[in-house]
Amino acid sequence: MKRDVRDEIMKYAPIAEAIAKTFGKNCEVVLHDLTTPQSSVIFTVNNHVTGREIGQSFNHIFTQVLLSKKFSNDVVANYKTETEDKKSIKSTTVLLRDGKGKAIGALCINFDLQPMQQLQEFLNDIGQVEEETVKEEVELFDNVKEIANTLIRQIIGENDVEKMNRSKKLEIVSFMDEKGVFLIKGTTEQVAEALQVSKVTIYSYLDEIRNRMKNEDDNKEEI
Repeated sequence: MKRDVRDEIMKYAPIAEAIAKTFGKNCEVVLHDLTTPQSSVIFTVNNHVTGREIGQSFNHIFTQVLLSKKFSNDVVANYKTETEDKKSIKSTTVLLRDGKGKAIGALCINFDLQPMQQLQEFLNDIGQVEEETVKEEVELFDNVKEIANTLIRQIIGENDVEKMNRSKKLEIVSFMDEKGVFLIKGTTEQVAEALQVSKVTIYSYLDEIRNRMKNEDDNKEEI
């Protein structure tokens, strides 16, 4: 099944190549297999733009795609992201669906604006970006909820939840938190049900994860 999905998504590789060749070396195109969220990147062109590598996970599917007010017809265009080395990136993401209408992948276009910053006229013409910051849970349309629920199930994967220890559940919840899953209204209950724990337990996991991250950040500052 996973192999069939990956083959289906890779049919878009020539389109990714065409986009990259059309817009040049500052244009990166990435294909994601959303049925394997922890290692969703399966194809890249010009990956020097953001440094995306095959086998890495997605970054912005929840926070800047599914939660975007501009998300329509499986597309959100011209949103702003930033690389670890502070480069400004103009991004567009298209969800890819199989023959049954299930979201299985994503095609992401990332354009490096840095070389164009001196060309103000050019930026005014085609470089407009829209930035949205999600600060709290938001209500979603049914189709977005369906995609989010599918991704949650894929993140948990084929693990036997009944045999899963606390450490593994913490690892899964941490990954979901990092990707913005819990910004979506109602997902806490869904994750709790899927992991066969209470909603209070999920909140305790999140507190532990965030406190651990805060302590790590404090230690780095001391060093």
